[in-house]
Amino acid sequence: MATTSKAQKIAAFDQNSAAVKGSNLYGLPFSAEESDIVILPVPWEVTVSYAAGTANGPQAILDASMQVDLYDTDAPDAWKAGFHLLPISEELAEISAELRDRAENHIESISNGEPVDVNSSALESINTACQNMVNFVEIEATKWLNKGKLVGLLGGDHSTPLGFIRALAQKHNDFGILQIDAHCDLRIAYEDFEYSHASIMYNALKTPQVSKLVQVGIRDYCEQEANMIRHSNGRIVTYFDEALKIASYEGKTWKQQVEDIISNLPQKVYISFDIDGLQPGLCPNTGTPVAGGLEFAEAVYLLRKLKDSGRMIIGFDLNEVAPGEDEWDANVGARLLYKLCVFTGQSNNIL
Repeated sequence: MATTSKAQKIAAFDQNSAAVKGSNLYGLPFSAEESDIVILPVPWEVTVSYAAGTANGPQAILDASMQVDLYDTDAPDAWKAGFHLLPISEELAEISAELRDRAENHIESISNGEPVDVNSSALESINTACQNMVNFVEIEATKWLNKGKLVGLLGGDHSTPLGFIRALAQKHNDFGILQIDAHCDLRIAYEDFEYSHASIMYNALKTPQVSKLVQVGIRDYCEQEANMIRHSNGRIVTYFDEALKIASYEGKTWKQQVEDIISNLPQKVYISFDIDGLQPGLCPNTGTPVAGGLEFAEAVYLLRKLKDSGRMIIGFDLNEVAPGEDEWDANVGARLLYKLCVFTGQSNNIL
């Protein structure tokens, strides 16, 4: 039986037509092997500390992506590179849902001021399962990196990319993280969860290959996190949302601020994008929305200028997209994911 090559699929594909039901991300016809960028979905939200729903993010973004037009002014033919979403693990989603119930009981006890047993079997099972998730992500990401693919990760909550960051550390001796987020995520085992979504950057900084963490849009943090930033000897550079806004009110352009942000990053950069880094009107159903934040165009401008700077984007994640009754959050997420793919591809000279 004759096989259809990628070139033949490109020639036969009409990017102006509606996406075919049941097709992959953005309606594209390419397999993972044929695609230059593969997206690893991680439907996981065990340790979220407020509203849940982000485990449904990958499927919601896949569904919403069918409404995204493929013509992009930054790269009109970007779709030809192929962006492919790997299968969403039902097993991982089921484990997440089961453990979420246990985690909620633990969080409720803390909220009620009740004594908690940090050595309980329930807490131990949660931390062990989260470790297993981290290991799973590292193994899967490594597999696709070894195949020469560019890899992105789609959460799930913000705990999900730790294994991916560790996988990249096996490939790159030195890189920085550009974190767009409402929160610092520098908590130490927040609410007794070693792999809490609020501890992702604290855990990521345990990886010595991560030489710099540059945070943008931060507007909700605790004293412990502020002290960690202050005493990091420059390893953590934080652009608080309030300071960014004040600077703009006093005449500093977004272009000037973006240039300053990028100047703190090394040559190789990993992007960690928590959608709550955007203003809440763009992600009203995310787990922990906070007033303030970036507009969509401001975030895209930052990513574009990062690419234009000549830095290499070695990978990215998009997380905390929690769909509501409509597709708004997922719609925004799908469009943001497309731009992440475009700029990552351009920075690696595949577009």
